[in-house]
Amino acid sequence: MKVIFLKDVKGKGKKGETKNIADGYASFLIKNGDAIEATAGNMKTLEAKKNKELKDAQIELENCKKLKETIETLTVELKAKSGEGGRLFGSITSKQIADELNKVHGIKLDKRKFEMNDAIRGLGVTNIKVKLHPEVSATLKVHVKEQ
Repeated sequence: MKVIFLKDVKGKGKKGETKNIADGYASFLIKNGDAIEATAGNMKTLEAKKNKELKDAQIELENCKKLKETIETLTVELKAKSGEGGRLFGSITSKQIADELNKVHGIKLDKRKFEMNDAIRGLGVTNIKVKLHPEVSATLKVHVKEQ
């Protein structure tokens, strides 16, 4: 029997694939909701769903490219206490940067999107890479000032 997989089934197929499998196993998968029978109507529905996902992915990529242009023109300013030589008491973390970016500029990003090897520990301007999409990265300027 030919079925369309609705979920990944280990050793048999991945989500969205159409395969010919044994009738008994096919009915088991259909009963559990892991697959549906590959009729003409179901195939057409699957194709429409794939096209919609492709279009949504394209829109998301365009939005990320626009956001990249916006982020690269911004500078996030943070204030912190520092000692001699501009060394901070404590550090500036990606969470603080994300919070400030949201509060001042209204751009809400997850702290895990910021690619920082280590927290910022000194005064001055630091460039931080922001991963917006697997294909789009931006550079954000963070200016740490004396409090």
